[in-house]
Amino acid sequence: MTGKVAVVTGAANGMGRSHAVRLAAEGADIIALDLPGAAADLAETARLVGELGCRTVVASADVRDLAAVQAGVDRGVDEFGRLDVVVANAGVSDNPGPAWTIDESVWRRSLDINLTGAWHTVKAAVPAIGADGGSVVIVSSTAGVKAVAGAAHYSASKHAVIGLMRTLANELGPRSIRVNALLPGAVGTKMTLNPATFARLRPDLENPSAEDVMEVLARNHLLPVPWVESEDVSNALLFLVSDESRYVTGTQLVVDAGLTQKV
Repeated sequence: MTGKVAVVTGAANGMGRSHAVRLAAEGADIIALDLPGAAADLAETARLVGELGCRTVVASADVRDLAAVQAGVDRGVDEFGRLDVVVANAGVSDNPGPAWTIDESVWRRSLDINLTGAWHTVKAAVPAIGADGGSVVIVSSTAGVKAVAGAAHYSASKHAVIGLMRTLANELGPRSIRVNALLPGAVGTKMTLNPATFARLRPDLENPSAEDVMEVLARNHLLPVPWVESEDVSNALLFLVSDESRYVTGTQLVVDAGLTQKV
């Protein structure tokens, strides 16, 4: 990735930070975008990238705001002079209950961030990719290929971005731009490891902890682990954006310890 530039949304923490740092470890400079309230966490991501000898342009941008995303991408491209990789990673997950009970504002928030936010990222960034081509990765989820009871809004949005990915792969192939989807399962980030999820998985306990839910989560997998780590997903991302996958496009790469194949 030496000499290349990648834009990563949701880069302040979790998988987004992991993606930015992993790409920097291979030599890429990073355009890091996240919510306006995440400035301190974005600065930490930039520090970690800097320790690896690479540069970062940070920008406050809610992916629901196309103008803000465009401004952040443009500032990074102006600074670095190019763009090679687009990682539409920003996302949100709420689990309020059965589909018919979901509040409309929660439904819209999920679709606006997970789906429209990915489209905004692509819309803002793809025109900056040069004639040599590049790579776009949209982070979906195992919920993009498997139903998740109690999360219709999340599952619908993650199914939808796979359709977006497939269409973009067809549209951008003639420009030598590859487009793929990355499908993590349960990942050891705040999206999985939080009190609300613990309570949902272990309603028999008053204040369940991460340790209390490990066995429950491990039952969903073929491999004997409760979740995968962010770096495992980032390693898969690195493959998709590197020349090692130069003829891979329109695909779904699943990193889920066998969750989608468990019977």
